[in-house]
Amino acid sequence: MTKLIPLYQLAAEQKSADVTDWSARISWVVGILVFVVFVYWLMRQGWKWRGSLQSGLPELPATPAGFANSPPLLELTGRYHGSTTAGQWLDRIVAHGLGTRSRVELTLTEQGLDVVRPGANGFFVPAEALREARHERAIAGKVLPEGGLLVITWAHGDKLIDSGFRSDRAAEHQTWIDTVTSLTSTLTSTTEGTAR
Repeated sequence: MTKLIPLYQLAAEQKSADVTDWSARISWVVGILVFVVFVYWLMRQGWKWRGSLQSGLPELPATPAGFANSPPLLELTGRYHGSTTAGQWLDRIVAHGLGTRSRVELTLTEQGLDVVRPGANGFFVPAEALREARHERAIAGKVLPEGGLLVITWAHGDKLIDSGFRSDRAAEHQTWIDTVTSLTSTLTSTTEGTAR
């Protein structure tokens, strides 16, 4: 036969739930927030350090007067994904705002390439500074499907720069590659003819 335990004894034996230790919980939250802020600060310092290393890069050219009067060969709207040292897709250039991702409006004429970036500094690439255009998969932290990125190589000072763009209509990339190649080959043959 089972022995019955009086209710007052059962009630005395039950323990209430542990009260949350708020001081420990708040300490953990504060510690995690401090760690996140510290990591963000380190990233910011790295960005500034990279900019100071690239301080020798000359100022970017501004759009020349009368550029708007030139008939456009091509126009594109899309995204600017950054610039790197030519051939080194992970060596991001941050000087003069070239590392800032943004929306972009490109206009190519026989004078050159006008890069308008709402919310960031735009720049101009003279036609004689253009070197090539090609499809790529990645540039400085942005990886896309095969051929998803339009990369235009251009000379600035003594440095070759790759700038990565993605059109809102990716089918336009091949037209840009063909047109930039044609423009650069025309300029090269004209320069060589003048040199002779």
